[in-house]
Amino acid sequence: MTWDQELDARGLLCPLPVLKARKRLQGMGSGEVLRVVATDPAAVIDVPHFCNEAGHALVGQVDEGETQVYLIRKG
Repeated sequence: MTWDQELDARGLLCPLPVLKARKRLQGMGSGEVLRVVATDPAAVIDVPHFCNEAGHALVGQVDEGETQVYLIRKG
């Protein structure tokens, strides 16, 4: 899947990956996809919860070693 923007949140701890994703998504158009790369273990819970609460769609989630990659489509 392709994405429109990417956010490198590696090394950031909760709640920073979600806060930075929220800020980046605010500047994006509806339907655009943000790729978030994170290493925070809590992101596995935080990112899906954020998407559900904010009305965005989590269209992809994969672990790549100690890194998690999330694809979020702006609602």
